[in-house]
Amino acid sequence: MRGAKSAKWVAGAIAVALAATACGGGSGSDDEGQKKRSGPEGYVSIDVGEPQKPLIPADTNETNGSYVIQSLFTQLLDFDSKGEIVYTNAESVETEDSKTWTIKLKSGWKFHNGEDVTAKSYVDAWNWYANIKNNQQNSFWFSDIKGYDDVHPEKGEPKADAMSGLKVVDDTTFTVELKERVPYFNYKLGYSTFAPLPKVFYDDPKAFGQKPVGNGPYVFEKWDHKKLIQVKANKDYKGPNKAKNEGIQFKNYSTLEAAYRDVVSGNLDMIRQVGPTDLPKYKQDLGDGAIEQPYAAIQTLVPAFYTKTFKDIDPKVLQGLSMAIDRDTITKTVLNNTRTPAISFTPPQVKGHQDLGTDVFTYNPEKAKKLIKEGGGVPGNKFSIQYNSDGGHKEWVTAVCESIRKATGVDCVGDAKPDFPTDLEARDNNQVKGMYRGGWVADYPVNVNFIKELYHTNAESNNGRFSDKEIDGLMAKGDNAESLEEAVKTYQEVEKKLLEKMPAIPLWYYRINGGHGKGVENVNVDFHGDLELTEVTVK
Repeated sequence: MRGAKSAKWVAGAIAVALAATACGGGSGSDDEGQKKRSGPEGYVSIDVGEPQKPLIPADTNETNGSYVIQSLFTQLLDFDSKGEIVYTNAESVETEDSKTWTIKLKSGWKFHNGEDVTAKSYVDAWNWYANIKNNQQNSFWFSDIKGYDDVHPEKGEPKADAMSGLKVVDDTTFTVELKERVPYFNYKLGYSTFAPLPKVFYDDPKAFGQKPVGNGPYVFEKWDHKKLIQVKANKDYKGPNKAKNEGIQFKNYSTLEAAYRDVVSGNLDMIRQVGPTDLPKYKQDLGDGAIEQPYAAIQTLVPAFYTKTFKDIDPKVLQGLSMAIDRDTITKTVLNNTRTPAISFTPPQVKGHQDLGTDVFTYNPEKAKKLIKEGGGVPGNKFSIQYNSDGGHKEWVTAVCESIRKATGVDCVGDAKPDFPTDLEARDNNQVKGMYRGGWVADYPVNVNFIKELYHTNAESNNGRFSDKEIDGLMAKGDNAESLEEAVKTYQEVEKKLLEKMPAIPLWYYRINGGHGKGVENVNVDFHGDLELTEVTVK
């Protein structure tokens, strides 16, 4: 399965944009489904919307772009269905002290243009990704490396072009020296942002982002913006996840309902998520092609702490709003039993998940009103929840607002953006008016990924701009732990402190609810809910 490929932010609601759905074509015979299949012979198709950014690994942190990046690029390692490490481009990743890591590459790997993948391919790419001048969304992921502050200072121009912690030993070996011990650093390397780049990238990064040259299981063919991205199987690929089909078509749909209709009619092979209106019938429509499976992702409501509504808000108010949400009823009715109410800030599939043992996530109108009053209330007694209307979120956002309004008298309204890229741009540019819906899927299977990458002051995906020195200090302690187990335990303590600060309101854990048609088979799901596209075969 393709590992830490998640690109973090999840586009969909009911089946999570990253959700593993599979192919289309629920009615009619097998022959009929195959006759209706569109696209080049041997290719499979899946509903994936327009990526927010150009196709550069370190500039992609949402699910639409992530799906494509993962098909074109392969990083050092991945994860199996249980979240355990599987080496891909790396032969080994070793350390004796969790501070200096030695990485050896498998020989014989090449980029799609025939260039060798070497240690320098990684070192040069990581230095470029981290440099503040290049404005990459995921630059923060390299902040553990010694010398990061020289290429990515908080203010002013970079003092260097390369991080001092990266050293090329030979063509297939390089070392990574970190600022401090990070016992889970090898897990982070499974995220696609650590992919290498060929020399041609540096000639024109902007042009490259439109026609990328990777080292992954598929080769880029074309990008018809807001309609289709097409890739073909890389016949010379050396990794364990070699494509078993001829290629993939990533098709853009304006609504989940439209994609679902194409799956049922046989014009689309796989759908990652089914919208609210089709959930009650999708298992009957798709039969054996229906997919339902829990995975490592969580839905939250994130306050924009820079707004008049939530600036300097008392956490008691947010705790009260949390207790005004009837998660049990909403997940059972509106979400048709496709979600599990959250009991923490992390999903069950990651190391360190815990039951926080609190009633803050339990519906209690009386206590909700009491906490909101004690905290000074919501300014204006009203707030909004931003969401992308192409992801099937309207129904549950409406239900959440109604629950809050009924329980506390605080008015709540939805703020719909037309698509996921527009939603993300508003978050990135501090244009959220109240809260936004945050769907986060695991990049690596450790609780750190759901805490540091979202709530550290400097985390790129901290779009609510939550900042707390005590929390940052506790995270630093976890990062400098002597073992993975100690780091996980320390971050469990951080999570308990988050409950007091309320940087977000956890709602529920995701389950994939998608499916595939009769024209394809071998549609499997990995631990972060991605469809393993390389495994899909055409009947």
